[in-house]
Amino acid sequence: MPRVAPFRGLRFDPAVAGPLDRLTAPPYDVISGPTREGLRARSRYNIVHLDLASDVPDPSRSGYERAADLLERWRRDGALAVDPEPSYYAYEIGFTLEGMSRVVRGILCALELEAPGGAVLPHEETMDGPVDDRLRLLRATRTHLSPIYGTVTGPSDALRDALGRTTANRPDANVVDEEGVEHRVWVMPGGTDVSGWLEDLPMLIADGHHRYATALSYRDERRREDGPGPWDRVLALVVDAATEPVSVLPYHRVQLTGPPPAPGRPVPGLAEALAEVDDTRLRYATISRNDGRVAYDIHDLDGEPPTVRVLHERVLDLIAPEGALAFTHDATDADRAVRDGAAVAAYLLPATTPDRVRAIVARGDRLPRKSTFFWPKPRTGMVMLPVG
Repeated sequence: MPRVAPFRGLRFDPAVAGPLDRLTAPPYDVISGPTREGLRARSRYNIVHLDLASDVPDPSRSGYERAADLLERWRRDGALAVDPEPSYYAYEIGFTLEGMSRVVRGILCALELEAPGGAVLPHEETMDGPVDDRLRLLRATRTHLSPIYGTVTGPSDALRDALGRTTANRPDANVVDEEGVEHRVWVMPGGTDVSGWLEDLPMLIADGHHRYATALSYRDERRREDGPGPWDRVLALVVDAATEPVSVLPYHRVQLTGPPPAPGRPVPGLAEALAEVDDTRLRYATISRNDGRVAYDIHDLDGEPPTVRVLHERVLDLIAPEGALAFTHDATDADRAVRDGAAVAAYLLPATTPDRVRAIVARGDRLPRKSTFFWPKPRTGMVMLPVG
């Protein structure tokens, strides 16, 4: 595990900016177009005005410059304020999955950046476009607006006990998001030192590969000019996967061009297709059109899970080259794309486990991009990390 440190979090002051549920947002890369506009309309202080500023055309200046100016104005107005002392922050996510109420707890910290492959383990490939976009925003704002999400194998009894003591108190911030997920934050007591609890545990990047790559590029740029500094760290939520129920949902594939999939074993509809997918059996489903009707088929692969990796190796990399695929974690969106004629086919994948993802990394491999949807994700704007 890289070294972790407390930090002076940059947080919204609801007395100035209004209720937090109007100010925070999901991570930038899972926000659809209509959702973006809805979040912008909630408040002039909603974090998407910064995080997705490049989406709004402005002939006079770039969206990144506008985000920097806006962030500075919010700080001057008191809508955002830096905490007086360096702290760790307990972060708890309460949610319902498959009819069961669950809670995941972790710790927000300033994580020291290092090259991937040692104590930091990425599991997905990144793309140049998103990294360039995030780097321009980070250069302008000099602030990590959203944490990466990392898991360690654990168990860390000391971390579990400290989080238990902290979260028994009233939270310092509380937001219920669009999916009914509750996000709670506590400033941990002064003097808390978690570094020794995590030092022997490599961290798997669960979510935020592009943000981590961006932070590394920014660190290298700043070091060339200014040497070591606060840019050597990235905002991270670290969760002990041995004691917390981390969920790894799938990203389904939507094939936009190319040949349709081969026939499989037919099932009546979407619900039946989703009920049959199975990561242990490497079983996936396809949606395609057959003689004008929508067909749902089940397919099995040979190999070792996760299913998404074998599907790409045996099928998708052969018939759907770069640019031919779109990705969604919502199976109904994938179904709609085929029904509306926007897609040739959709490939429905099963959920996998953190252990299976980690096994891929341990072999020195990576999964295809957009392979895992760790859910729920920490909320953007709950706590931010200025990096000079």
